[in-house]
Amino acid sequence: MSIATGRSLSEPDPPPDPQPHPPRGFTLPRGATDCHAHVVGPEGYIPQRSYTPHPAPAEAYLRMLDATGMDRGVLVQVSVHGSDNRLLMETLKQHPRRLRGIAVAPHDLPEAGWRALKESGVVGLRLNTTTGGGVGTAALEQYEAICLELGWHLQFLVEAAQIPALAPRIARLRVPAVFDHMGYVRPSMAGGEAARTLLQLVRDGAWAKLSGGFRISQSPAPYHDTVAFAAALAEAGPGRCVWGSDWPHVSFGGVMPNPGDLLDLLAQAVPDEAARQAVLVDNPARLYGFELAGTAQAADAASP
Repeated sequence: MSIATGRSLSEPDPPPDPQPHPPRGFTLPRGATDCHAHVVGPEGYIPQRSYTPHPAPAEAYLRMLDATGMDRGVLVQVSVHGSDNRLLMETLKQHPRRLRGIAVAPHDLPEAGWRALKESGVVGLRLNTTTGGGVGTAALEQYEAICLELGWHLQFLVEAAQIPALAPRIARLRVPAVFDHMGYVRPSMAGGEAARTLLQLVRDGAWAKLSGGFRISQSPAPYHDTVAFAAALAEAGPGRCVWGSDWPHVSFGGVMPNPGDLLDLLAQAVPDEAARQAVLVDNPARLYGFELAGTAQAADAASP
C-alpha cells in the first residue's frame, strides 16, 4: 500500500484535472517553463514502486502546457519506470527545443548510455530517497563526477529530515544541486533545522523548485500555508528558484490540483513581476539550457 495515498498498488492513481487553465491572477510571461512534470507509460512499472500511476502520455502533457500558456517543460523520470528512461528519451527527441529531461540511471552505466541520454535532451540526474524505484545518495560523489563531465546538475528528492545530514556533502558539490518540492519542508517545520539548512544551502548556491505545495501543505486547497516558505526560498535564491506543476500529480491522495491554481499559488509567494519572470523564464533557461528568445512551440514546429 502507498503510504502517501493509502491505496493499494492494484489501485491506480486518479488522472490529472482534465481542464487545466492558465493562472487567473497574472499573465504568464513569454518563455514560461514548467520545470517539473512526468510522462508515464501504460505499463513497465517496476515491482518495488510505491504507487501505481495513471498513464500520462506526452500528448496529454503538451496539451496541459498549451492550455495553461506554458511554453516549455522539464520532464523528470518517474520512479515507477525505475531507470528505464526510454519513454523519457523518446519524448525529448520529439520536442528538442520545447522539452528537457532529468534521468534516473545507475552510476556504472556504460559510456554509450550516458551519451544517448545527453543526445536525447537530458540535462541532469535525479537522486530519490522517498519513493521505490529511485536511486539514492550513497554514490553521490560518483554521480557528481558524471554530471561534471557531462555539464549536468543533480536533482534531489529527499525528505526534509534528511537535509541536515546531507548538507555538508551537497555544499561540496562542483555541480548545481536542485531540491525538488521545496525540500519537502512542511509548514509545521518552518524555523526548524531542515528549513534553516535548506535556506542556507540556497543562499550559498543550491537551487530550489517552488513546487509540490499540494504535497507538503497541511491545509486544504489552495494550500496557503506553503506560501511563506516558498517566499523565503525565493528571497534566499532569487536567481536559483524555478517552478514546476508536478503534473500528473502521481502518488497524491487528495483532489487533483489544477496547474493554473498552482501558478496562482506561486504568485502569492513571488508577487513581484520581475522576480516571477526570473522564476518562470530566466532561471530555467540557465539551468536547463533553453533559448531565451522566441517561443519553443514555434521552434519545434520549424524543426525538421
